[in-house]
Amino acid sequence: MASLVRHLTIDCSDAYRLGRFWAAVLDGSLADDDFPGDPEALVTAPGSALLFVTVPEAKAVKNRLHVDLQPEDRSPDEEVERILALGASLVGDHRRPDGTGWVTLADPEGNEFCVERSAAERA
Repeated sequence: MASLVRHLTIDCSDAYRLGRFWAAVLDGSLADDDFPGDPEALVTAPGSALLFVTVPEAKAVKNRLHVDLQPEDRSPDEEVERILALGASLVGDHRRPDGTGWVTLADPEGNEFCVERSAAERA
């Protein structure tokens, strides 16, 4: 068997704070042993795991890897609004009049990610 992706690891300035944001986005949870000030925070959610690691340097350039989110129980528009209310910022709106496209957001530390169409909208 080949290797499995255990989790995606994201460098950040405050692992716990960013972990809380992503736990809310993914309707997931932080590990029971994660607390403010910890150097790492693990978020688990259905189908994914993200590990946040505090590093001394700030983000300086565009991500080389990013997360694409697919809403499960709401429209992409509703999901974008929900995530913006959690503290994300809008980077670019690439939606087209025919309903295709995506929205690029940034988490509170500037890491870009996209919200795409739901599976039902792709069918």
